[in-house]
Amino acid sequence: MTVAYEPGAQPYSCWTVHDNQTEFTETGVIEESLVSVYVNGQELATIMCSPIEQEELALGFLYNEGVIQSLAEVGLIKANVARTVVDVFLTRTEFDLPRRMILTSGCGGGVTLQHLTESYPVLESEFAVEPQIILQRMRDLHGAAKLYNQVRGVHVAVLGDSEKLLVSSEDVGRHNAVDKVAGKALLNHVNTRDCLLLTSGRISSEMLGKARRLGIPIVVSRTSPTSISLRLAQAWNICVVGYVRQGSMRVYTHPQRLGLPEMVEAIPS
Repeated sequence: MTVAYEPGAQPYSCWTVHDNQTEFTETGVIEESLVSVYVNGQELATIMCSPIEQEELALGFLYNEGVIQSLAEVGLIKANVARTVVDVFLTRTEFDLPRRMILTSGCGGGVTLQHLTESYPVLESEFAVEPQIILQRMRDLHGAAKLYNQVRGVHVAVLGDSEKLLVSSEDVGRHNAVDKVAGKALLNHVNTRDCLLLTSGRISSEMLGKARRLGIPIVVSRTSPTSISLRLAQAWNICVVGYVRQGSMRVYTHPQRLGLPEMVEAIPS
């Protein structure tokens, strides 16, 4: 029987070996491609990504990196026929390419235009939820992981509030998935402030920076945060939650956002 794969996955044949038994298996794999983002005709970045939602990726990348402050600054966004290039034309003619792009620790060697030493002010927000809400939104993340559930090998990120999932996206790169969520939020006029950002991947310093850019007070992962991300979260007033499993989680910073008492936090130096 022919399997209908989700966009972003393709069929593939392989051998399955289990103990002394071998079997030829018709399966699927996640697709990976390159997309180049041009701003006002100038190449800004080439990103390894899943070949879906490239416009949302480009838009979210520009917003999270501070190139644009709102959707109103974008006059036109359009992918070429092969979907290997996304052209973004701003409503302003002036645009200077950044002199430096920093290679990140993300999947596929993501890029960021900002220096890690640059900081945002403390996030002023009283947003808080009960731990049960974290578990509910993580179930939403699992439900949104259509590509992952079909072929694995892909990250998913979701934006939610205390009541429901708002936006979701999947990509081979965890940074890309967050950028796509940001792009979708912009296009659909979804306010990201005082929301939860959940990701299937590690919370690194760049990921935490994207969350702060979006004004998100609670960042959640199925896996772990890094030491720098925890230092940034502590300084920016962001609650970081990791290792969310069935009925359990680890709260690393600002536990008061989950209604938990303050603690003496030993943030790695």
